[in-house]
Amino acid sequence: MQLTIGITETEAHYANYPIWIKGNNADIEIIKLTSSNFDDIKKCDGIVLTGGIDTHPRFYHNQRLDYPLAPDKFNEARDEFELKIFEYATKNSIPVLAVCRGMQLVNVALGGDLIQDIEESGKQDHRKHGGIDGQHEISVTKNSLLYQIIGNEKGLINSAHHQALGKISTDLMVSAISPDGIAEGLEWKDKENKSFLLCVQWHPERLAQNQPNNPFTAEIRKQFLNAIKKTKSKI
Repeated sequence: MQLTIGITETEAHYANYPIWIKGNNADIEIIKLTSSNFDDIKKCDGIVLTGGIDTHPRFYHNQRLDYPLAPDKFNEARDEFELKIFEYATKNSIPVLAVCRGMQLVNVALGGDLIQDIEESGKQDHRKHGGIDGQHEISVTKNSLLYQIIGNEKGLINSAHHQALGKISTDLMVSAISPDGIAEGLEWKDKENKSFLLCVQWHPERLAQNQPNNPFTAEIRKQFLNAIKKTKSKI
């Protein structure tokens, strides 16, 4: 089955995403989604919301711009574009995989907010250092889509973020958590009549480079593609 997957443009290592999603599958076409080709979403069978720059605080009703590690300049055009992408995808039952910033954006889109800096809030360092991702264990919620995908209540993931979910949208549930209480996975609370949505705080597209058989990359890719095929076969 031919699949077309849209991956939103990012200033942070975009090339890793199509390499991971496409793999050796010649039946997968990748479209880089940008604000200049929004209408290409109509061709997409699945969407990946990528990592990258912090979401502007105004989108979660916060006026503070001078928090630790805040960017010198936010990319509000990207925020607005990806919020439109997510809205279109949910309204048109397009499966979505959201990574790192993408997970945070989904929570913001649905009325949640963010912890602006994890360490400032008293939690442990979740950032990468010297260009190398951190890593830590997570616990997976048993009654979750993520648990169905992974099949394990524990696992080791990579970590490269300084922000995290604050208030969780009432439409969503946390599906994984770090030892210090940071939300690491997110999905629909009520999944009935909703398309596939999996949000992860780690970077499965980078985890695949060093741990290709780790289920927190391999099974996520596999089940995302399966969800797209299942959705497409119903059309």
